[in-house]
Amino acid sequence: MNNDETMLGMSRKSRLMADVTFLMLKGAGYAMAFALAIWLIIAVIAAIGRQLPEASRSASDPTPLSFVIEPAATLIVAG
Repeated sequence: MNNDETMLGMSRKSRLMADVTFLMLKGAGYAMAFALAIWLIIAVIAAIGRQLPEASRSASDPTPLSFVIEPAATLIVAG
């Protein structure tokens, strides 16, 4: 048996095409798993948000001023 032959009788070109196809499908599977994980995280956050009472959704922000507001400077014109 020659080293170029495989058990399936595939040529080198066929074997390369099969390997590339497998790697592309593997990458697509990883991308799908990542996208589903992100979707699941967003779905869990949305489900938690739907469980909150209606009053908490329409309540004002508990810290409306989270930054320092400088008072407006008064312009004095000497004249």
